[in-house]
Parts: sequence; C-alpha cells; structure tokens
Amino acid sequence: MKMKKRPNILLTGTPGVGKTTLGKELAQQTGLTYINIGDLAQEGQLYEGYDEEYQCPILDEDRVVDELDEKMVEGGVIVDYHGCDLFPERWFHIVFVLRTDNTQLYTRLESRGYTGKKLQDNVQCEIFQTIYEEAMEAYSEEIVHQLPSNTPEDLERNLEQIVNWTEQWMKDHN
Repeated sequence: MKMKKRPNILLTGTPGVGKTTLGKELAQQTGLTYINIGDLAQEGQLYEGYDEEYQCPILDEDRVVDELDEKMVEGGVIVDYHGCDLFPERWFHIVFVLRTDNTQLYTRLESRGYTGKKLQDNVQCEIFQTIYEEAMEAYSEEIVHQLPSNTPEDLERNLEQIVNWTEQWMKDHN
C-alpha cells in the first residue's frame, strides 16, 4: 500500500506570537508531526556558539537542516521556528507567518523574561514585519500567508483554517 502524501507546514513569526500553541494543537488535530526547532536544537546540541548580547545559544543552521531533511522529504511535518530563510524552499507546501499586536507581544515576551535589547529587538522585528518579509523572499509568495494571533478566537480561527487547508491538500494530492 502506498503511503498517503501529507503536506509540510512552516509556522513562523516573532517569538511570542503563538507558533508553539498553534503547532501542537494542529498536530493533534491533523496527525502531522510537530517539530519545534528550539527543542530539536537543544536535544541534539545543534549549536555553534553562544550569543552574549542576547544570552542564548547560536543555532548551527546547517546541522539543523541536515537533521530534518529526511523527515521533510517524507512529508507530514509542522515546523515551528522564528526564522524561516534557513530552510530549503522545496520543504514546504505552505508557510504561515503569525502576527501579533505590538503591545500584546511586548507583554507576552516580558512574561517570558525578555528584557532590554532582546525585548526591544523582537518587538521591532514585529513592527517592521521582518519575518513576513523574510518569508516572502525565501518562498514563492503564493504559499506565504499572514495570520493574526492576538486572541483565543484568532487561535481557533487559524486552527480551523489550517486544518481545512491540510484536508484539502491531502484530497488534492492523494
């Protein structure tokens, strides 16, 4: 029996926009495999140093891509990461950039312990649509979609929309 084809989905956006919450829930409802790049990097120690200014490890992007490639070729993966231009374009069938109101984002990041430059830079990143622009440059624009992620209602709507898209994709490709 031939394996059913399943899509690969990228959830991206500034830290604090709700990628992880959406991704885990989406995996539960669709049966796709959820991969948080931060967790993957931590488990495999896929780092190439430490950033003193931001107080965080520096991701070894090549090792992350190598680690994921086989899974991505198989399909059926939801990838959650705040960057997107490190991944090969061929990996994803659709890219969702989550967007959050700056004041809400500020509060969410503050509650995670973000302070100073790290807090300011991440909020500015959202203000200037940095991740959205990165996604538009890295992937063909017809697969890149922005989704508001401010309220529980937004989460429900986004979930429903992506579940419907996934079901339709599977019908069209199997």
